[in-house]
Amino acid sequence: MGAGVVLELGAYATAVWRPGGRRSVHVSDPAGPPLPISTETARRLLGDRRGTLTVELHHGLPIGQGFGMSAAGSLATGLAVAKLLGLSRSRAVEVAHLAELYGGGGLGGVAAILGGGIEVRTSPGIPPWGTVVHHPSPGSVLVGVAGPPIPSPDILGSPRWLGKITEAARGLDELGSRPGLSDLMETSGQFAAQVGLASAPLRRVLRGLRAQGAQATQAMFGNSFLATFPEGQRRGRVVEWLEARGVAAVELGLDRRGARLVPVRRAAGSPP
Repeated sequence: MGAGVVLELGAYATAVWRPGGRRSVHVSDPAGPPLPISTETARRLLGDRRGTLTVELHHGLPIGQGFGMSAAGSLATGLAVAKLLGLSRSRAVEVAHLAELYGGGGLGGVAAILGGGIEVRTSPGIPPWGTVVHHPSPGSVLVGVAGPPIPSPDILGSPRWLGKITEAARGLDELGSRPGLSDLMETSGQFAAQVGLASAPLRRVLRGLRAQGAQATQAMFGNSFLATFPEGQRRGRVVEWLEARGVAAVELGLDRRGARLVPVRRAAGSPP
């Protein structure tokens, strides 16, 4: 059904619950746009409880660029709110997944980040209904943005684009349930090329990265890229090539555990 990497840079949510009075929900990222999917997650978990629920989100990567940030924000919100209200992790995951699904953010993002490393979704949905295989993988990926966001609802709501995606996904069967990072990058590049969503600037960046010896592919759905590179001199060439063209990128490792509760270790008002 899909495959990808779980990046170490995700979304963090801090939730505060004040019972009593009117029922209200406030979900926001100080540096970001409105967050309807994460807000829906918080509302559904709150139910008919009276009081004020406030969730502050920090997204480590841009929303709408294929990095799974809407799923990460929805699940982070769900886990934080569930912890406050004494609800189970499974309930938080279920609500976050449905909010993401019906909000048009994605189809398998929440399921993908329940564990770490390379993930392969072999049947649709979150466990126990769906099946996701996670396995650790060494190495890192370079991620960057080369164009404006691509709103997922526009793609997932289009029969034309869904037809292209379905056709291109036939090649995923050859990937297997435990691919290496190089296998995943190669298959992803073929998939992205067949779908044809990349803008002209992104296509130029992908061609340039490959000319420098990197494996590169488009992140779905965004005008963004993921790249891996061999060790040695070519690694430096890839970074220098991007810098010379003003393309911002960051190197990230693969997260080992996936979505989880973490201690709050920050001053008030500062990002995690």
